[in-house]
Amino acid sequence: MNHVPNKMFFTSGVGKHREKLQSFELALRDAGIEKYNLVHVSSIYPPGCKIVPMNVGIELLMPGEITYVVMARNDSNEPNRLVAASVGVAIPADEKQYGYLSEHHSYGETEQKAGDYAEELAGSMLASTLGIEFEAGQTWDEKERIFKISGQIVRTSNVTKSAVCDKNGLWTSVVAAAVLVLGDNDKKDVNEKTGNEK
Repeated sequence: MNHVPNKMFFTSGVGKHREKLQSFELALRDAGIEKYNLVHVSSIYPPGCKIVPMNVGIELLMPGEITYVVMARNDSNEPNRLVAASVGVAIPADEKQYGYLSEHHSYGETEQKAGDYAEELAGSMLASTLGIEFEAGQTWDEKERIFKISGQIVRTSNVTKSAVCDKNGLWTSVVAAAVLVLGDNDKKDVNEKTGNEK
């Protein structure tokens, strides 16, 4: 039985609370994915997977459903500290080829800087798989130009959330996630095996 996701959506959120766990829960709630049993998976973008808007992806999920995510998370209770979490994606031009997702979490980086870094990570991982080589020290703009010239990578992007920690020492959590959605047939197979109906 194959369980290859055929849809994916991206989301991010921030939460603040005196308890670290509740801060994380609030960040998931802000991202709209607190209702699911999230299972972290590694960073492969499935061949032929379609990126859909978050509201479309959410409609395909049920509360309590085991849901696969590539997630970046960061937390701190240090007053005024800047925290960031980002997921980058690199999608190949060939729909039969898999792509890459990357997770990045950092301190002191703006949303733009963290997002660019995550995007560069995903792009570089895919490029190495496709045999695209870079020279040491090349900037992200130069690498992106090489992607486009090669014609093998169709798109790179990222979803990122950064926040300044609460000045009074509350925990601040940020999350960024790529949420993978199984196809209807896969869900039907899983439900039949477990005796559940969708």
